[in-house]
Amino acid sequence: MPSGVEIAKPFVQATIYVLSSMAGLTPTPGTPYVKKNSVAQGDVSAIVGFTGDKAGSVSVTFTKTCAIALVRGMLGDDIQDILQDTKDAVGEITNMISGQARCGLAEMGMTFQGSTPSVILGDNHTLGHVTRGPVVAIPFQTEQGEFTLEFSFDN
Repeated sequence: MPSGVEIAKPFVQATIYVLSSMAGLTPTPGTPYVKKNSVAQGDVSAIVGFTGDKAGSVSVTFTKTCAIALVRGMLGDDIQDILQDTKDAVGEITNMISGQARCGLAEMGMTFQGSTPSVILGDNHTLGHVTRGPVVAIPFQTEQGEFTLEFSFDN
């Protein structure tokens, strides 16, 4: 299996591509780190599980301000129910990032299928990456706030 840095590249590239093309956001990645707990680094998260060559998962957690900018970027002023629209947007964006990243991983010879995203809302919520490997977190900054992408694979 490729190194952690090589595995991170498809996730970073997918995140930048999906958020810029689907929501008009310009994410800038920060320094990746190994996460030591399961507390989310924001207010609304979505997580997608992987099966295939290894079990794994990817999650994206947005702060409130960034999540609202995401919804506005995707829907414009056609927001019907901010809570439901936010859940839908975060789930859909995470699903797209997952799909794009899996394409990049497939180019490295690793094949994965993704599950339907699960969305979690609330202050100090936790994310359950159901893998035995380390959870790598990559913080991103946008003009409208922060979000964190995490991924993990079984060892």
